Amino acid sequence: MEAEHGKPDSNGETLQKEEVCRDIVEQPAKSPYPQTEESPKSPLPEASNEQPSGETDGKEAPRSPILPSPDPVSEQPKENISFIVIHSKTKYDVEFPLNDTVEQLKLHLQTLTGVPQKLQKVMYKGGLAKDEKSLKEIGVVTGAKLMLVGSKMDEVMTVLSSTSNLTAAEEKPSSSSKTPFCKQKNHMKVLEKGPPDDVMPGILYSKEPLPPCPLSGMLNKSGGKVRLTFKLELDQLWIGTKERTDKVAMASIKSIVSEPIEGKEQYHIMGIQLGTTDASRYWVYWVPAQYIDSIKEAVLGPWES
Repeated sequence: MEAEHGKPDSNGETLQKEEVCRDIVEQPAKSPYPQTEESPKSPLPEASNEQPSGETDGKEAPRSPILPSPDPVSEQPKENISFIVIHSKTKYDVEFPLNDTVEQLKLHLQTLTGVPQKLQKVMYKGGLAKDEKSLKEIGVVTGAKLMLVGSKMDEVMTVLSSTSNLTAAEEKPSSSSKTPFCKQKNHMKVLEKGPPDDVMPGILYSKEPLPPCPLSGMLNKSGGKVRLTFKLELDQLWIGTKERTDKVAMASIKSIVSEPIEGKEQYHIMGIQLGTTDASRYWVYWVPAQYIDSIKEAVLGPWES
């Protein structure tokens, strides 16, 4: 047939064109640039069943406990100081924290000396050291000397046993006890003479520590001159007159009474009870008012004054 050999039919031509176009599309486009050989790829790592550090199978990793940081103040060592405590002619070498209180020191001295804490009086530089003050606050330095005043328990029990033996007649108060001291005849005889020329100045409404020197310029019941010396390091009260000096243990003093002198209130009449009855009082006249409280604290202690 002529159509098969001479003129290709329209369908045949169309098929040839489609084949040519398919060949062009399937051939890869050539780059105008020179080709380089592709470097071999490194093999992919094999999958590992191990889990990354810090991860667990659905469970939270254990945490280390959080410890409290140390307090820098509490960790600091206490500053100790060395000083001397004197009690009844005995010297004790003491090393104690400078910032601890006098009350804490008394507890330590109770073990050291045998004097109960509540019966102790600690004296420094002529004054009574207060319990709430620290050693630093009262000015204690290395080598300082502190005086301890107080009786041991066996001494206290001896005094208490002797006191308990009082008779009813001794315990009965005198009829003149309600009369002011300065109005009683036995005291008026001394007061009528007036204050001595060398009497120490009296100050009203004031409290002063005991002076380093003896209290002088006073009178006793007989009208003679008398002076009081407080030997705290010996736990003694020295009562001196022109004739003699009596050294009285403070532990043996039962009480101290005092009243202002009418018209001269800056001075007091003071009675120091040396025995078991009121009759044993040693009377002192024209005692400066500003020293009354300090005398009672030094002899009896702040809990009884």
